[in-house]
Amino acid sequence: MIDDPLERLRAAARRTRELAASRAGTGLAHQDADDDVGTIGTDGALGFDPFPLLEALHRHGVRAVVIGQVAGIMHGSAELTGDLDLLWDGRPAHAPALAAAFAAAGARLVGESGEPVPVEPESFLRPKVEFTAPGAGGDCCTPALPWGGLRVGEVVGRALTVTGPDGLEVHYARREDLIRMRRALGRPKDLRRAAELESLG
Repeated sequence: MIDDPLERLRAAARRTRELAASRAGTGLAHQDADDDVGTIGTDGALGFDPFPLLEALHRHGVRAVVIGQVAGIMHGSAELTGDLDLLWDGRPAHAPALAAAFAAAGARLVGESGEPVPVEPESFLRPKVEFTAPGAGGDCCTPALPWGGLRVGEVVGRALTVTGPDGLEVHYARREDLIRMRRALGRPKDLRRAAELESLG
């Protein structure tokens, strides 16, 4: 297994792009993902590369924590994914930098009902906003999003940080927090991935 979390993610993203390039398009976006297969079975896997957005977040000094399967991969999960999910603290003072980072990455936003919303600070204060950006789409969440009774704001505070050789810093949820989040969601893919994360401990 690759030791470095960022190199694990780079390798997984390459495998995802290779896999998606060898199949026909599905017409499915990340929000259409099957509860068992996940977003690897959607068109989100086409050209999947979370690093442009992660680099934009770093350049703008944003502490957005990677959650979901990208964080799982950084901990050593073997399952591939086609989306990038993020959690930030939801404080209004931090929203302008977040909006600037997403704008710099060329992102588009939609609300939970599928309506387009502007890439502005106020849009990110919603409990969840969906985004698509060159290389990756997913959800950007605040602690206001209900999560099965979990206090997910604490996930942001105790997240891990890894720094690449080029200075890129990426924050990602701890393995124990990912397991709790997975079990709270309870979908087949979540329970399977929670069990895998437990085995990696």
